[in-house]
Amino acid sequence: MLGTILPGEDSYTAPELERTTFVGVTATIPTDFDVRTAWPQCAAVTGLIRDQSDCGSCWAFGSTEAFNDRYCIKTGDAATLFSPEDTVACCTGASCAMSMGCNGGQPSGAWKWFTKTGVVSGGDYSAVGKGTTCQPYTLPSCAHHVAPPPGMVGCDTLPEYDTPKCASTCEAGYAKNSFAKDKHFAASSYSVSGVENMQKELMELGTLSVAFTVYEDFEAYTSGVYSHKSGKSLGGHAVKMIGWGVDNGTPYWTCANSWNNSWG
Repeated sequence: MLGTILPGEDSYTAPELERTTFVGVTATIPTDFDVRTAWPQCAAVTGLIRDQSDCGSCWAFGSTEAFNDRYCIKTGDAATLFSPEDTVACCTGASCAMSMGCNGGQPSGAWKWFTKTGVVSGGDYSAVGKGTTCQPYTLPSCAHHVAPPPGMVGCDTLPEYDTPKCASTCEAGYAKNSFAKDKHFAASSYSVSGVENMQKELMELGTLSVAFTVYEDFEAYTSGVYSHKSGKSLGGHAVKMIGWGVDNGTPYWTCANSWNNSWG
């Protein structure tokens, strides 16, 4: 389930451009920052926690959600959710940094795909069949590394899902737009490197797609600032980054995972 390729690993594809110049940000970087409060009109989108189910689609969620946040920040549209289903199913092959659906992929490939192909709207599994979005996520929510809450099953009781089939139409009942007109496009795709530049980027334009190494003790995280203490490396994981702060002298990043609200 941890299939994001990290820098230095075989097959890693870096974005073609790196951004190093920023505008509209203060010379002094504050001690803390949060996208949810910086753009409160978009808090329903930027603070939403989604669920990748038993599918290695973190790369699609971390990128699609970050694009969704930035779209809201740019346009003020807090009603439109973007579809990780469209990204995980259709962003494949050479045009998507050789991403492989539920078998892993690269956020850099997804962002390039957002500029060329775009992504349609799509809600969570609970929206399937309601006709409210073009391509809602068709894999069910499940409890990741925690005891399942009422009404939810553990991910470890489900099969490892195959990648959903790439579709070129919206689900039945969705009448707002045609599939082609429902596509949303990113203006550009680039990377940002280093703590200070990441902070400036967050302050100027909002949410980042990031990836990190998951160790065994991360799965048992419940609260506070996570710091790796024990356990082996399990693989690369993509999430969205929405801010930073300092806790008792320890600087931290604030990130949103895609393991639903029952985890963490």
